[in-house]
Amino acid sequence: MEAGKRFYIYKPSHPILQVIRAHKRAGKTGTVTAVRQLGRFGALGVRGGAMTRFEEKPTGWINGGYFVFKPDLLDAIRGDSVVLERGLIPELAAAGQLGAYRHPGFWQPMDTLRDKNLLEDLWKKGAPWKARW
Repeated sequence: MEAGKRFYIYKPSHPILQVIRAHKRAGKTGTVTAVRQLGRFGALGVRGGAMTRFEEKPTGWINGGYFVFKPDLLDAIRGDSVVLERGLIPELAAAGQLGAYRHPGFWQPMDTLRDKNLLEDLWKKGAPWKARW
């Protein structure tokens, strides 16, 4: 990697140019791609043995798994055991050094067999993620 250059973690289907632009505008150490979570279940607030809140199938912004970082992030990695989402990302967020690009398009994880089957069915029907950015 060339010294002083930003580096990117992404997949080819992602609108990376929009994320890079948002990252440069924000002037932060890193930028995460925020995607809409589609709730599958009702969310509960529980305190002690009492339910304090219920929200049916909530939606909200979650980590879409795509990041853009300034090169000085590499200096913050303290060994091979660093996990971005458990260490550096929370630290950067707490320090106000993370920007967020709100991705308006299609996003779907593939973490389970159910997700895989859903994505295969969508592929057969026209693959909404194949839109040109």
